[in-house]
Amino acid sequence: MNLAKERLKYITAVVIYGTIGFFLRYVTLPSEIVAMCRGIIGSTFIMLYLKSRHSSLDLKGIRNNLFFLVLSGIFLGLNWIFLFAAYMETTVAIASLCNYLAPVMVILVAPAILHEKLDVRKLPCVFIALVGIVLVSGVIGGEGGNAKGIIMGLLAAACFVGIVLCNRKLKDISAMDRSVVQLLVSAITIFPYALIKNMGTTLEVNTVSILIILMLGIVHTGIAYCFYFSGMALLPVQTVAILGYLEPVVSVLCSAILLHEPMNALGWIGAVMVIVSAAVSEILPEKK
Repeated sequence: MNLAKERLKYITAVVIYGTIGFFLRYVTLPSEIVAMCRGIIGSTFIMLYLKSRHSSLDLKGIRNNLFFLVLSGIFLGLNWIFLFAAYMETTVAIASLCNYLAPVMVILVAPAILHEKLDVRKLPCVFIALVGIVLVSGVIGGEGGNAKGIIMGLLAAACFVGIVLCNRKLKDISAMDRSVVQLLVSAITIFPYALIKNMGTTLEVNTVSILIILMLGIVHTGIAYCFYFSGMALLPVQTVAILGYLEPVVSVLCSAILLHEPMNALGWIGAVMVIVSAAVSEILPEKK
């Protein structure tokens, strides 16, 4: 087993995810249409990937987990709608960091929904992350993004919690099989919203937008998902948890360096607080 290779693939995947917000700034099409195309292209790519490996979908496993697969796919579609809208309404950094409140949200809802005991050691992480979001939002310094973008980012995080909870209910199904179904369902979920919202409007399509959408579907969804789940299956859980928080770091760096989006000293402190608190909450050893 070549763990170094799997670690590199996993890091590549999360870094790729972190650049989505940057590329979305150069797409002229509405964010919901981009998200729908991502689901369609990504699921198609993964099916072609499976076919190239002479594999096929496990229909029995899909049928046995159909309810939670569909529900998680709906949450995934909603997560993309809210997150992509947040990218358009506020800075990439703020949108990404609001979305990454999901881990601390899971900690709060797990006792009620999954009947898991609340680990009080993680409560300080929740508090620190919330303070961090206040700082990065710019409310204190008066230089933050607009409230609508922050709300969209938090709604994206709430939907991501739904994805996590649904995936905890899945049994005896491979990562690739669940990904294909979830991506297809996410595209179907987004379709009526995209249709109604853009009915009667003229869409501005250019070559750059088409190329970026193809890239987001193939690279940021298809290839990245294959790398992501391949690494997740073989790497230690703590390694997966820590490396996963490279994504918001990359988003913040893209926001500040490539897009020149403003972030003051308090914003950077808040960003560090969110990322560190989320990482610490994941790597704390299980309480005996």
